[in-house]
Amino acid sequence: MTVVVRDYDEAIAFYVDVLGFELREDTRIDDAKRWVVVAPPGAREAAVLLARAASGEQELRVGNQTGGRVGWFLNTETFERDYERLRAAGVVFEGPPRQEPYGTVVVFKDLYGNRWDLIQLTEPPGQGT
Repeated sequence: MTVVVRDYDEAIAFYVDVLGFELREDTRIDDAKRWVVVAPPGAREAAVLLARAASGEQELRVGNQTGGRVGWFLNTETFERDYERLRAAGVVFEGPPRQEPYGTVVVFKDLYGNRWDLIQLTEPPGQGT
């Protein structure tokens, strides 16, 4: 998936230093463009391409790529630990964690204002009835 960002280095700092993602690739394409991929530790099936806005239209999307909806889900098996770690790192949460029928969830914002769910499912995906 792609997240449009204002600046490669500030986005890398947030996703790696604050969220704890791994920097998987940072390749210079030309003087203005890089191929930057980050992913949660151990993730095999999902990663995030950090794509710097290259036009005025793209700049308008930074921080609001999904029209105000939650656009991404960060799954965890250790909700309390990860919630406290992110809170201590200064991540902005929209409210307290809550219990839903599917698990424990809290909405947070990335450095640009995109909305994410930190979520611990009640049962692993694909295991429900």
